[in-house]
Amino acid sequence: MMTQYLSLKAEAGDCLLFYRMGDFFELFFDDARIASGVLDIALTARGEHDGEKVPMCGVPVHAATAYLQRLIKAGHRVAIAEQIETPDEAKKRGGSKALVARAIVRLVTAGTLTEEALLDARAANWCVAVGEAGAGVAVAAADVSTGRFELFETDTAGLGATLARLSPAEVVAAEGAAFDTTVLRPRAAFDSAAGEARLKSLYGVATLDGFGQFTRAGLAAAGGLVAYLEHTAKGALPFLRPPVLHPHGATMAIDAATRESLELNQTQAGARAGSLLDAVDRTVTGAGARLLAADLSAPLMDAGAIAARLDLVQRFHDEGGLRDSIRGKLRALPDIGRALGRLVAGRGSPRDLGQLRDGLDAAWHLGETLGRLAASPPLLSEIAPRLQGHGPLIDLLQRALVPSPPIETAQGGYIAEGFDPALDDLRSTGAGGRRTIAALEADYRTRTGIAALKIRHNGVLGYHVEVPARAADKLMAEDSGFTHRQTLAGVVRFNAPELHEVAMRVTQAGNHALAAEAAHLEALTETALERREAIAATADALARLDVAAALAERAAEGGWARPDLVEHPCFEVEGGRHPVVEAALARTGERFVANDCLLGEDSRLWLVTGPNMGGKSTFLRQNALIAVLAQAGSYVPATRARLGLVDRLFSRVGASDNLARGRSTFMVEMVETAAILSQAGPNSFVILDEVGRGTSTYDGLAIAWAVVEAIHEVNRCRCLFATHYHELTRLAERCEALRLHHVRAREWKGDLVLLHELAPGPADRSYGLAVARLAGLPPATIARAKAVLAKLEAGRQKTGGLAAGLDDLPLFAAVAEQEAQATDALRDELSRIDVDALSPREALDALYRLKGLAADPSLR
Repeated sequence: MMTQYLSLKAEAGDCLLFYRMGDFFELFFDDARIASGVLDIALTARGEHDGEKVPMCGVPVHAATAYLQRLIKAGHRVAIAEQIETPDEAKKRGGSKALVARAIVRLVTAGTLTEEALLDARAANWCVAVGEAGAGVAVAAADVSTGRFELFETDTAGLGATLARLSPAEVVAAEGAAFDTTVLRPRAAFDSAAGEARLKSLYGVATLDGFGQFTRAGLAAAGGLVAYLEHTAKGALPFLRPPVLHPHGATMAIDAATRESLELNQTQAGARAGSLLDAVDRTVTGAGARLLAADLSAPLMDAGAIAARLDLVQRFHDEGGLRDSIRGKLRALPDIGRALGRLVAGRGSPRDLGQLRDGLDAAWHLGETLGRLAASPPLLSEIAPRLQGHGPLIDLLQRALVPSPPIETAQGGYIAEGFDPALDDLRSTGAGGRRTIAALEADYRTRTGIAALKIRHNGVLGYHVEVPARAADKLMAEDSGFTHRQTLAGVVRFNAPELHEVAMRVTQAGNHALAAEAAHLEALTETALERREAIAATADALARLDVAAALAERAAEGGWARPDLVEHPCFEVEGGRHPVVEAALARTGERFVANDCLLGEDSRLWLVTGPNMGGKSTFLRQNALIAVLAQAGSYVPATRARLGLVDRLFSRVGASDNLARGRSTFMVEMVETAAILSQAGPNSFVILDEVGRGTSTYDGLAIAWAVVEAIHEVNRCRCLFATHYHELTRLAERCEALRLHHVRAREWKGDLVLLHELAPGPADRSYGLAVARLAGLPPATIARAKAVLAKLEAGRQKTGGLAAGLDDLPLFAAVAEQEAQATDALRDELSRIDVDALSPREALDALYRLKGLAADPSLR
């Protein structure tokens, strides 16, 4: 057995090996040590190998899914080694001591899951492969739970953005890859010619031209991904629809840092709650939630496609009754896309067929409703026909399956009565036999006088008579008609001739019935899979309906407006709001203060000043999110929006260390800023917050000054630039497209009142000390800060200010000089005091004089 195990373990490689032994999956050696720690199960030892006890642990087969979930979440991959023959077959093959043959039937990895319990119903589960050919780079992505297969053309610089867009569960690449991956595979698997041949074989075509124009890198990525999926499925390739090609520039480019900063699909802490997706999502199906996440991750660049989405959203927005009706029907639908994926992967169940039956039937009725609508939007006219056409399959499944089919097949009971008369006869025989067994049990009790006698069944003995040990003597007698089989602690078990005959009839009928049901299940599955492409198209249509109705619901709920998209690079938003912040404030009963943003050719760069917590960062982010929502095909949180398409979106709002890569906060900030300056163009939209604040005053101001000039003169993009460097406002004198704005604040009776309103012109000051007081800095620290600020301001006035040509100004030298003056005055006073000659009262008076000198404003 250990020889067999070690052979399978060598095949499993770095995967944990689940080795099937009866009703358990066992793990041995290091696999057992790892699994016992992750799963919190007992680690034992058994037998010997190389003179040492063999560590082992195990999990029940019936509960394996829950344990797999924990192992996958902990970052492990698992190989499943199943028994591929029965013990009886093993005996026939090799005698009584023959070992049951086992083989690895599947690798369970994070990117290849199909089981409901292992997946998030509202999130896609991408497995991606990165292919390279020459200077080209491509990413192939598959969600095997639904069959989606997509190919993204990119380059080395854009690879990170593409992976961030997908947020894959698993990344596969060729050995020697220069980027982070989950799995490395042989380079031969990523050969473009082999990839082309593999795709032609998979789809049974002589040419791939019908799918689009593949690059060599694209063929390498797609071939590498298909090879990996074949490897994990051990030849039983999961559902893969024809690949959808995404050419470079088809969607808004959003790099990884910007996605993290804007928290599109998850927060920086990795949570869904608090993200844009969470604030927008009103979908009622898992498929709709997954599609909405994909839309927000990849806003479109095709104005016609965006308009088509918006037309459908508007129809549902304007007709509330229709919207409610559609959402009510969608809410009751099963996830037919994932049910289909499990059936194709060979992991389907009768319940999955039942979900197809119910989902396709509901889709058919929904299609009838939509078909009766007058003047349908183009996208709706395209969707409605995909909801129908499954009539024969629906009818077959309705006749063949019970109303609520089970997940497990071992006990049967999923084929409906009346579908197969022969099966009904077998069930009748089995039922009659069970009634005969019940009557026989009553007869045995009467004949033996043992009231506690029972007829039981288990997998080893089959049907048998069981009596308490104290009553067994009556049945042990030779003339009793019973044959002893087994003695346990409290009971004794017997056979009887009549019981054996009846049991044979029941068992045979039951086995034949189970075999008949299994054959029907296989036939029904094959019939359903013949329509896999059409079923997948129906699932997509239902998801698109759900997204459109959900966005209409969100727009009606929040008073959002349909954006007007134009060709020239403008950005005109009236009454714009931040959807996440507004939702958070609404939960506390507070009102969000809306603001306008009007960027045009002569005002494409706004410099925004004002206090911390005044709303600068919120204003910047809300406009970036409005651009994302608009191009994703959604209404936007504003009273009016007229936007030019954004080809690239950049956000540098806040930063943190990346110590693992040896980068400080300031280094991260500069890397992100460098990416913006090197990639942003006239159709891009950029938000920048506090550039240069991570280093010294002079260095930071000089960098911020140069960045503003570069964006204005070189990049010429639409940009919102928030800063505390008031000196930058001087740039408005010579940058004709730069406009000054500030967030309003007031001090009232010593307290800072943040108005969160944007107004033209620069802020008069930053209110930093007021914010520090709000944050709870100790009063003594605040007082000292005020004193230092007064000296700094005096130094600024004396030297002409930091903005006087950005010269090397002796600002802090002036402060040091004044500090020295105060120190000298105190020293002189102290030197005049004869401590030994002071009375207690004179000592107290001297202390007050010293305190007065320290508090003298002229010495500060």
